[in-house]
Amino acid sequence: MANGYTRCPFTYGLFLGTTALFLYLGRRQKTKKTDLPTCDVVFVLGGPGAGKGTQCQLVQERLDGWVHLSAGDLLRAERNYGGKLCDLINSKIAAGELVPSEITCKCLENGMARAFEQSGVTKFLVDGFPRSHGNMTAWAGTLAKHNIKFVLSFDCPESVLEGRLLERGKSSGRSDDNIDTIRKRFQTHKAESLPIIQYFENNGTTVHTIESDKGVEQVYEKVVALF
Repeated sequence: MANGYTRCPFTYGLFLGTTALFLYLGRRQKTKKTDLPTCDVVFVLGGPGAGKGTQCQLVQERLDGWVHLSAGDLLRAERNYGGKLCDLINSKIAAGELVPSEITCKCLENGMARAFEQSGVTKFLVDGFPRSHGNMTAWAGTLAKHNIKFVLSFDCPESVLEGRLLERGKSSGRSDDNIDTIRKRFQTHKAESLPIIQYFENNGTTVHTIESDKGVEQVYEKVVALF
């Protein structure tokens, strides 16, 4: 599309309890155990197609020391392992629903650990998380030591988001880039994710809201000014 945005999901099945889940993910990720220091984290939120991934990639490429971790991309990578966890993630993403919080947090923790082991990085842009109060509860249970510097929230009209996602769907191959799932994702965003912004504001975390219906570079100018 002309504006450059072409890329950038609490009920849990009884088949896998929390303890088994963490053991399973630990085996699958095959990540060496490391003592991850306290890291700086910026949560990046916004509706589907708001430009979260695009802007995070630009920050990673243009500012030293920041690494972009997409919750959605990590989950899509995890499901490639197959098995029951794969089926659960697939079903949630395809339905436009949220993946169980414990799974998402474990994927984020593993992603942070790998980045630290590989390059010593301790600053992360966490894209598409938290999307619900359940996400925040899971974060507080496993990753609370990390410093949330601020929340970056992208605001964009649904009509623009829908157009971007449908355009992306022509080439992305993503199961959630279709009109029915897109509209379900909008509903989930309104019901689950928008209250999270209010939660952060009520708890003293700085929230920066940026209108993201402009071109990529116009939006980036506003984003980079925050770092």
